[in-house]
Amino acid sequence: MAKYGRTAQRKVARAMRQRKRGTLRSGRSGRKVRSRKQAIAIGLSEARRAGGKVPSRRRRRTHRSQARA
Repeated sequence: MAKYGRTAQRKVARAMRQRKRGTLRSGRSGRKVRSRKQAIAIGLSEARRAGGKVPSRRRRRTHRSQARA
């Protein structure tokens, strides 16, 4: 079973092309995206908003569980 749907593929591909051209902008600040990873993250979040098949975001470990380790 595929992890990501077609919508996700298209949105990520579009974000990567925009990054390569230098037209991809980030969030409220509107700063230019240079990072490949950030471009992928933007594409996936757009796919989520569009209702595509994308796994939910990973959650960070809480501070309490880090203190125990």
